[in-house]
Amino acid sequence: MYVHQNHCKHYHGLKYCEGPTSPPHISLYPWQWLQRNSYDPQLEPSPIVGTQPPPAPEEKILWSAGIVKDPPTVQYEDIMSDELAVYKWLKKIDQFGFCFVTGVPPTTKDTEEVIRRISFIRHTQYGGFWDFTSDLAHGDTAYTNLGLPAHTDNSYFTDPCGLQVFHLLSHEQGTGGQTLLVDGFYAASILKELYPDSYRLLSTVLVPTHSAGDEEFLYRARPLSGHPILQHDPINKDSLIQVRYGNDHRSAMRNLDPSNMMAW
Repeated sequence: MYVHQNHCKHYHGLKYCEGPTSPPHISLYPWQWLQRNSYDPQLEPSPIVGTQPPPAPEEKILWSAGIVKDPPTVQYEDIMSDELAVYKWLKKIDQFGFCFVTGVPPTTKDTEEVIRRISFIRHTQYGGFWDFTSDLAHGDTAYTNLGLPAHTDNSYFTDPCGLQVFHLLSHEQGTGGQTLLVDGFYAASILKELYPDSYRLLSTVLVPTHSAGDEEFLYRARPLSGHPILQHDPINKDSLIQVRYGNDHRSAMRNLDPSNMMAW
């Protein structure tokens, strides 16, 4: 779309333009925005042509087992009554990758209402919001009493869910049921420092994935060739943006160069 302006004025650090529209439309552009996004002439190096990486995202806080002493936490009453508290909740999730909400009533209704304070609920083959137990209602290890190793969910989706919410219930009268959390970005940073060749392999080798636990359904991520376990920003190639690790959903590695198989 090409927009032709009749005339432009300067007003308190803004460029003020009027165009020949019906009804007349006025747009305000900060000078800083115009300078940063000008392409002809190009006033700042453009990340699109690879001359400069895009601005770095806000610093992430990497963590290990010591975080159990002071995990990121917000209060149920706060986030249900205050928009600023929701913002602080989301900021903790963005920085740490997770956040606990304490004091949530142990009901499905209240739990779902907490989730909707963030966003709509994305549906999967299991539904949108649901509760379950180890009854093998679906052919998935989550529906068994087996211990689950560290993994990320939905690796068999082309676009895995970016945020999952679980209601952690007290299990005082039995054993098992522990919740395992791992900072995949912290693990990747250690791998990159100590074993850069292994980091490169996990950043480049494509891993095809599928889910076939239910007899009537087969889910396969596109492209069928797969995705790397460590996925990086396509422009700022040093920026890790996703860890995609679900070994139980890995398909046959038939596209891997035989010379890399043992190393991988």
